Amino acid sequence: MADKIKKLLAKLKSQERELVKLLILRVKLDDTLGLDIKQLKGHSDLFRVRKGRLRIVFRKDANSFLIVRIDRRNEKTYKDL
Repeated sequence: MADKIKKLLAKLKSQERELVKLLILRVKLDDTLGLDIKQLKGHSDLFRVRKGRLRIVFRKDANSFLIVRIDRRNEKTYKDL
């Protein structure tokens, strides 16, 4: 899974990559005040955080945090989750 995340991060510009790292850290630490986070329809444990065109889809419950997808918004962003 870590290799997949590295590939997704490699596609981004350096400024976007730093933003994504900051967003992931904030979500992981439950510092979500001011973040645009929504639960995905049809999923009880999948959420997305949005910042501009960037989307981070993640799975979170009481004990775990797992990044599912990092991408710029496009027609495939939420497919096959």
